[in-house]
Amino acid sequence: MASLVEILTNAETRPRVVRACNELIAAEVAAKGGLAGIAVKGAYRLVQAIKPAMVSEVVDKLLPEFAAALEPFFAASAAAAGDQPRSRAFAELLVAQRGPVSEALLSVTDSRAAKASGPLQKTYAKLRGSAQEHVDAAVPGLARTISPFV
Repeated sequence: MASLVEILTNAETRPRVVRACNELIAAEVAAKGGLAGIAVKGAYRLVQAIKPAMVSEVVDKLLPEFAAALEPFFAASAAAAGDQPRSRAFAELLVAQRGPVSEALLSVTDSRAAKASGPLQKTYAKLRGSAQEHVDAAVPGLARTISPFV
């Protein structure tokens, strides 16, 4: 069986995965409410205005690392799938293990932030707590987004 990294990053699939993840990000941002939602929406609009392709470029660049972070969940779902389609088993496992899944994804950005300059590290550290909540909330959407590709 191919690894999740191989599946999601092959030349035919990768552009579709990136596009689907961009749509998920836009939907997650649009769904945010309250003061935090205003801040998230404002930051997203600012990024889109300054460099419209930035989110897509970041998703494309980090896709192999995110897929590698999800590999243990993919392997576990394949082992437990039984008669279920692999995509359904994977989606269900991601949702069931939302907390560990979000931690695995954030470990990618944690690693990147650790290599950043001092001011960026400080900013990331301030936002990290709320990032956990946002990623936890986005895991079901992520499961629906990437499971069709596996």
